[in-house]
Amino acid sequence: MMFDNVLLPIDINHPASWEKALPMALKLAGDTGELHVLGIVHDIGAAMVASFLPEDFETKALEHMETELEAFITDKIPAGARATPHVGHGHLPETILRIAARLGADVIVMASHPPDDMRAFLVGSSAERVVRHAEIPVMVVR
Repeated sequence: MMFDNVLLPIDINHPASWEKALPMALKLAGDTGELHVLGIVHDIGAAMVASFLPEDFETKALEHMETELEAFITDKIPAGARATPHVGHGHLPETILRIAARLGADVIVMASHPPDDMRAFLVGSSAERVVRHAEIPVMVVR
């Protein structure tokens, strides 16, 4: 089964978030679908925390994420595959679902990790919340 728009949320700094999920996402997109690679800049949230950071911190973080995603696509996506970088901003599950809706994604492919790997990006509760609230299929790759 092929999909037109495949959303792949990743944490660029944690290969466990994409090593197995990327090949699956490419397979689901096939020769004609588009892979949307999503990196998320976490919402700082608390005003007190934000007050200690430079004023343009989030803007620079978003720009840096876009540059990293473009390099990721150049480096990891085979020539000929259609892939587009997207930068989200906010809490993980909500941002993944919001971007999926905005892009008209047909499927979300994401990594899940055993609970003991707390460093990783998409840990149980985030993947679980996306699965629970998504209105489209979600493939969780282990």
